[in-house]
Amino acid sequence: MKNIIKNILIMTSCIVVCFGICALMAFILGPSKSGKKNYKLESISKLGKEYCEANNMNTDFCILIDMSIHSGKNRFFIYDLNSNLIIKQCLVSHGCGENTWSMDDSKTSPSFSNIQDSHLSSLGKYKIGERGHSSFGVHVKYLLHGLDKTNSNACKRDIVFHSWSAISNQEVYPGGTPEGWGCPSISNDNFNYVDKLLKNQTKPTLMWIYK
Repeated sequence: MKNIIKNILIMTSCIVVCFGICALMAFILGPSKSGKKNYKLESISKLGKEYCEANNMNTDFCILIDMSIHSGKNRFFIYDLNSNLIIKQCLVSHGCGENTWSMDDSKTSPSFSNIQDSHLSSLGKYKIGERGHSSFGVHVKYLLHGLDKTNSNACKRDIVFHSWSAISNQEVYPGGTPEGWGCPSISNDNFNYVDKLLKNQTKPTLMWIYK
């Protein structure tokens, strides 16, 4: 009997230790690696849905870009506003500013601007507009109409949504995504996926770039 009790105590101790280790790892790794929800993304998506409903925009899905995430990691999210789920996620570029075009010099700390020729991306909400021809990637682009003071010059600055063959389909961390002149660009394959979704919409879709 003593041996049985001893074995039970040992097994119980092992279970407690295992749970403790799992809890510690979850705390260290944080939400994105421990399987927990991305509460920041959920919060932005709720505000985005409210904005779309109030402005007669697409309420099926929106595009959310979290510029606080390292550029070598997925930070472009197609978010289902009805199911509250990420449909797809991938890499996306930001503006290089005074750094070298197509490099990843600001992969951890991008700057933002609404000024002409700054070669920087602009934070804020955008209405994805007309589909047209692009000289980049799969030769398709979407005009972006800035809806906030922080991105009101998007059209004047020729800031558009397009693909870029230099961008990978997969995460490249600790490396970064090639930086352009301010346009949110994704890989050719991922753009083709998004393009099919956008073409089927009867209402304009929201793109929200935030940090």
